[in-house]
Amino acid sequence: MVAWAFCSPFVLLFATFGIWPVFSSLSMSVTDITSRDVETPFSVNFVGLENYTALFADPTFVRAALNTLYFVAVGLPLTMVFSLAIAVALNSGIQRAKGFFRVAYFAPVVTSIVAIAVVWRYLYKPDGMINSVLSVVGISGPDWLNDPNWSMPALILMAVWRHFGIPMVIFLAGLQSIPPELHEAAVVDGASRWRAFRSVTLPLLRPTTLVVAVLLSISYLQFFEEPFVMTSGGPLDSTTSISYYAYEQFGFGNYGLASAASYVLVTAIALLSFLQFRIFRAKA
Repeated sequence: MVAWAFCSPFVLLFATFGIWPVFSSLSMSVTDITSRDVETPFSVNFVGLENYTALFADPTFVRAALNTLYFVAVGLPLTMVFSLAIAVALNSGIQRAKGFFRVAYFAPVVTSIVAIAVVWRYLYKPDGMINSVLSVVGISGPDWLNDPNWSMPALILMAVWRHFGIPMVIFLAGLQSIPPELHEAAVVDGASRWRAFRSVTLPLLRPTTLVVAVLLSISYLQFFEEPFVMTSGGPLDSTTSISYYAYEQFGFGNYGLASAASYVLVTAIALLSFLQFRIFRAKA
């Protein structure tokens, strides 16, 4: 009883703001509740899976799902490769001012998304720094955020820069846990640095890679802040994600449809995480 008394503040807060909203949204996803029904909750009707059927019949949601898949399929490997490369450099290649570089590389993670958006909007302007650099080599840069063909790659590039800090730290911890004797033995056997990295480092980093892949997948499947502050889902819904679609439906008062979209996203996160665990375990 004493232990439960000490735990009760957290349990009550978690039940009120965690468990209850989850079950409430699940129940809303199978009803026709809208903003007009808040004052008359007994007029809400059970509709089963109609909201989920309506989602996949909505071209905007289908486009949002494809955009989310595109964002994850491109952004996830880019972020992992980039963060691993920086971690390897910090672990071995950079000998001076390691602390400075670690702080500098991690800074985007703790920087406000609003501040990041302001800077990157200037970079992505038709006369911004990115297009100015491209013009030096004779390339005419596009209007990044207003071109449907380039808006998503622009957000992916910003997301990779913004999110690689935490995977870098995790990879760095994994690299530092590998005994140096293994690399020395590989060198003695005549292995090149690349062969030692591919045959010794990468296999030993598999548990770390799994953690990074799962965390990044969860984060990237829920991507919302980038289109919210940079493009408002445009142009022509080219950057609308499932999270942004659900946010808009809540704003329109379609609570049942928005809840259904949220649970489609939850299902996608669970399936992808399960698949990643299966793949990495099969190779272990």
